[in-house]
Amino acid sequence: MPDNADITLLLDAARDGDRGALDNVLATLYQELHSMARRQLAGQYGQTLDATALVHEAYLKLIGRREARFDDRAHFFAYAASAMRSVVVDYARQRMAQKRGGDLHRVTDLPEDIEGGLRLDDDMLALDVALTRLAAVDQRLAHVVELRYFGGLSEIEIAELLQRSERSIRRDWQKARLYLLASLKAD
Repeated sequence: MPDNADITLLLDAARDGDRGALDNVLATLYQELHSMARRQLAGQYGQTLDATALVHEAYLKLIGRREARFDDRAHFFAYAASAMRSVVVDYARQRMAQKRGGDLHRVTDLPEDIEGGLRLDDDMLALDVALTRLAAVDQRLAHVVELRYFGGLSEIEIAELLQRSERSIRRDWQKARLYLLASLKAD
């Protein structure tokens, strides 16, 4: 597996418009992306969205955006987490619309961890709305939530990716979680 310097070179080439470089980055990091997707969809048996489909849909979003630029590995994973968020939220919207008209209900809890995976239901849609509000207030906190919830990364992994201390990430996670809970309860 290439090291971070090799991936950064490929990301530089992808940023300059080299589609082959982007394909190479994705192929190189595919297992990590697939692991992220598997963690997110754990416990979602009987669903048509599986980890492979989630990675492929996220890939289509990655290559479909000409403005997508990746400065480094962390930026790539942040963008991948955002793409996965978009796919999962779209899937939940479609599923809820088919099930019962897509009505949202009040969410009263935001789990500390998501070992069991994300629920693809109206809770997911309410969380997406609250996360969009958080991003308008503090993009850094929203970024941590996106990496944690939609990227399935641990605090340690996020700290490593963002080159920040684990303690700092933990504080950001707690602040974001409090904001999201308050936002979800206010709806």
